[in-house]
Amino acid sequence: MLTESFIASTLSPEKQSNSVLAGIHLHDFQPLPAPKSTFKKSSTNTNCLAVSPSHIFAAQADKAVVHVYSRERNNQEAVVPFPEKIHSLALAGELHGAGTLILGTEGGRVILWELGTGRQVSTPPNHLQPTTCLVVDPNSNFLLSGSTDSNINVWSIPNLLSFSASSASYSGQDLHFAPFRSLLTHRTAITAIVVGHSFSNNNIAVSGSKDNTCIVWDYSSGDELHTFLLPTSPLCLALDPADRAVYAGYEDGSIQLMDFYKEGNMNQSLHDPAAQSAATQPAQSARWSAEVLGSAVLCLQISYDGTSLISGHRDGKVHTWDVARGQFEKQLADFSTPITNLKMLKPSGFPNAPKPALKLHNVVKPRYETFANGDHISAGAPLPSNYTFAAQFTSNFPLPGSDGGASFHEALSHPSFPASFLDEAFAEFSTSQNPRITASDSSDLAELRAQNASLSSHLATAVERQNSAIAEIKERDKEAWRRQKDEDIKAAKKKRRRLRRLNVSEIARKKEMRENVEDGDEAMDQASEGEEDLSSSTDEMLESD
Repeated sequence: MLTESFIASTLSPEKQSNSVLAGIHLHDFQPLPAPKSTFKKSSTNTNCLAVSPSHIFAAQADKAVVHVYSRERNNQEAVVPFPEKIHSLALAGELHGAGTLILGTEGGRVILWELGTGRQVSTPPNHLQPTTCLVVDPNSNFLLSGSTDSNINVWSIPNLLSFSASSASYSGQDLHFAPFRSLLTHRTAITAIVVGHSFSNNNIAVSGSKDNTCIVWDYSSGDELHTFLLPTSPLCLALDPADRAVYAGYEDGSIQLMDFYKEGNMNQSLHDPAAQSAATQPAQSARWSAEVLGSAVLCLQISYDGTSLISGHRDGKVHTWDVARGQFEKQLADFSTPITNLKMLKPSGFPNAPKPALKLHNVVKPRYETFANGDHISAGAPLPSNYTFAAQFTSNFPLPGSDGGASFHEALSHPSFPASFLDEAFAEFSTSQNPRITASDSSDLAELRAQNASLSSHLATAVERQNSAIAEIKERDKEAWRRQKDEDIKAAKKKRRRLRRLNVSEIARKKEMRENVEDGDEAMDQASEGEEDLSSSTDEMLESD
């Protein structure tokens, strides 16, 4: 039997109550709505919840910590601190069972945390204000980050996680931690971003802003496909599973439908150049509301088949909407605290459903300083020696989604080294030149040798200029030293003449006063009279030096 569930997280009310506690709730959606389990002592803002097949991650409101919960053991596994408050969360690579948690910070940074290794990578603050929205494409190749500064940045996740990029940033080279594209049409804060379900290069993304607009993007090229003018600011967005329409939640509790197909036309109008130039306003009939609702819609999710829409409201209620009829259906749950996040889980019960290739029993806490030195690059190794991945394979080789993996399986299960590996290694050692070098490789090698010769010539010229400059500096220092010695000798001669005059005057006074003149004074006077002038030449000194 097909079973579908969702996870809802709540925010602590302003006035704390012992009977009302915020937390994370696992709730069945179909066949029968019913609560299943609850993780207490968690309070999250919007866009601050991420769910993997094995864990739940919740960034705590007004705190710089993330709570990690184990879905397998149904308990809290860890509390992970960070240097600044976290305003958004997203998960990349969760389809394979062990992914990368992406965090948006208060300072406008993006942090990537590899859950199976503990490696942490942080970007510079490319947003001027907090990063409040994060979304990852289905291939986990692109990341879109939105901020209250009205900008949306598009990142390449492989570039951010590349070891060569991280090492370049610490060796003074050019940083790779920068978005390769920015979407700058919105004028005020970004409230929500959703990405399409396509695995092709023509995937779309939809963003909502407080400027009362909703824009559809081709984020790979940066093209603005269409703009919807809304009557008020959208607080949250949900995209149809077939990318046919997008739904927006409003402050008054209503839902807005924005259809990507023209009426009576089976072709999507997003890629029609004639329809891209002019913004459109959705029809009033496409706005769904109910008299029983009046609380703001803080989060939206859509069911697996696209027939039901689930909304979380500020008053703590979770409601469902009938997409086909475009109207309110029923109330699913009441948690008494604001529902800030809803995450639909993948349905269970399909026959022969594929399982994730890896299972992560425990997350590895971030160890940023362990991989920040880049020593592995200087040593010529592709990975650092302390880079360890901890996970469990859930199936036999070849793994699902791999291209065979027979050689890898042979090497992994062999008691020592496979004979094919040894033969290949001996062949490489026995040949003086790699036989797989092609003509293009030879030309590249010749070009590199020419560049090395040119660099050697430039280096020799630079060394010669440096030696000449050093000799010139030494000569200037020697001349300055000679002048200083001459001045010192002149000062000494002047001092001796002054002392001699004083001595002569003292002897004359004693003779006039008929005082005894000591033999020492007479000897000093005679020595002063017979003293030769001090030489001001320093040539002999310089030669001895």
